[in-house]
Amino acid sequence: MVTAELPGDPGGVSAIWLPGVAERTGRTAEEWIALVEASGPDPLDQKRVRDWLRDEHGVRQNTRWAIADVLARKHGWERPTITGYTDGLYAGAKASLRPLHDAVVDLALGLGEDVEPQGRSTYIPLVRATQFAAVAPGPRGTLRVGLRYRDDGPEDPRVEPARNFAQASHWVHLPGDTEPAEATRLEPLLRRAYDQNG
Repeated sequence: MVTAELPGDPGGVSAIWLPGVAERTGRTAEEWIALVEASGPDPLDQKRVRDWLRDEHGVRQNTRWAIADVLARKHGWERPTITGYTDGLYAGAKASLRPLHDAVVDLALGLGEDVEPQGRSTYIPLVRATQFAAVAPGPRGTLRVGLRYRDDGPEDPRVEPARNFAQASHWVHLPGDTEPAEATRLEPLLRRAYDQNG
């Protein structure tokens, strides 16, 4: 049987979704893995595996993510560290945003001992009981800070309603030439999101 607890994923997506995969799909995790290996896309291309599972077999979202994750790990893929994800986000032309990113993340981490940064390929979420903020390169050389408010958000000219970004209800775009020390001006905005997601 495919292990539900994988290295680098304790209690994560695989531990949650693999044990009941047979009840949800009619196939065990081992059967799905064998099927993809026999007739599906490259096991290391997780997006294509997820798309194939959805398009060809109607597998639901969280189950396809778990299957693709286990399959890729079986074939040698290792999940990047948070530093690895962050390095990837700020490679090349976006490297100048990294000090500002680090200042915003440090500010969020200072809100409480329960704040945890996590890794994603397109943004870095900041999580308490639930995600309350996310940081990523934004459009036109800006740094995007997504904020998840449970109310209408603050009356602040910097804050705008977010559109399809990292569970954020609102966002702020900091110009790329913002000094990292100026990130402290976001503290009330981050604090509000932190307080609402505990």
